[in-house]
Formats: sequence, structure tokens, C-alpha cells
Amino acid sequence: MRLVLIGPPGAGKGTIAEKVAANHGLAHLSTGDMLRDAIGRGTPLGAKAKEYVDTGRLVPQEVLGEVVAEKVRQLDGFVLDGYPRSLEQAEFLAALEGVDVDAVIYVAVGEEAAVGRLRGRRVCAKCGAVTHTETAETCGNCGSGDLVARTDDRPDTLKKRYGVYMRETEPVIEYYRGRGVLREVDGTGSREEVLARVEAAIGPIAACGDDKR
Repeated sequence: MRLVLIGPPGAGKGTIAEKVAANHGLAHLSTGDMLRDAIGRGTPLGAKAKEYVDTGRLVPQEVLGEVVAEKVRQLDGFVLDGYPRSLEQAEFLAALEGVDVDAVIYVAVGEEAAVGRLRGRRVCAKCGAVTHTETAETCGNCGSGDLVARTDDRPDTLKKRYGVYMRETEPVIEYYRGRGVLREVDGTGSREEVLARVEAAIGPIAACGDDKR
């Protein structure tokens, strides 16, 4: 089963993708992890990506797309999280031979709910673990790091990020809707509730995969 998970900042894509991947024995692929892996392995693509990452520039599609392609071609099943973000990227993914996406899950969250979630996000200054709390001061992962808000999680910045994401991704949503693979899921409520909706959306696809085994 090959899935793509998209949604605005605050939709909880990373957490949901991890859970879905674990539930179905799939690889969870995020663009950040794939870039770090390519850079860490010292591949030619990794070297190209490193030039951009080291100077704080966005990795261009011609490099990022090849990093993604290299990874997904190796796998029979995955949950792709954070890609595609643009129509160009969606068309690139669709053109990869032998990599047919079974479903694109769009976790829909309104601006107010998304901003509210991200406002409570904290990062451990010591181990980098991410948590959601507006009261705790110490990391529950390492037990000693201070929890701090990310600089890009300020309310004014969050609203801009949400607006930019929706403008960039609306063509992607319509592209996949037109191809008949889009599954729109209500992203409000608890993570458990959202996960249950995602599982219900992919249930028929997972069942078909089980029948083939």
C-alpha cells in the first residue's frame, strides 16, 4: 500500500503517518528524514542536497524529487509525509514508473484549529523532542531539557504559514481529486479520533492488499 498524507501545519501529519505506517507495516517517509539519510550516506544526491541545507536554502525540486524517487522506488509500501507540496511535485511523483499511489489522505484542518495546536507546540532544547503543552517546562523524553517554543510558531507567523500552505497545496488537492485517489478526512478533534477516520478512509485499500497476500 502506497499512501500520501497531506495537510496544513498543525494537522498532525507526522504523528498520524507514523501510526498508520506502524499499523500496516509500511515505511514512514518524511522529506526531512530522506534528506538527512541521503546526506548521511554521502550519496551524490546527498552531496547536492547538503550544499543547500548547509547554507540554509530550500532544496530545489530537481534535487528533492530525485531524493524522494530514489527512496520510494526501493519500497513496496510507504506513507509519504510532506511531499508533494506543489503541483510540480505531484506530477513528478505520478510520472515515476512503477510507483502508483493508492490513496492521498488530505487531513483538513481550519486555520483557527491549526494555529491553536501549533501555539502549544514545544521543542526540547536538549534532545530536540517535540511535544504539545503550554504548561510543562521540562522534556518528558530526556527528563532534563527545557521546553521552548519554535521561533516560527508565533501566532502571526503561524497564520502566514497556514495561508502559504493552502495556496501552494490547493492545486495538489484538486489534482488528486481529479485522479480519483483523494480521501478527505476531518482533522479536528483528538489525534485518536483523526487516526480512526484515516484508518476508515484507507480500510478498503488495506483490505484489498490483504486479499492479495
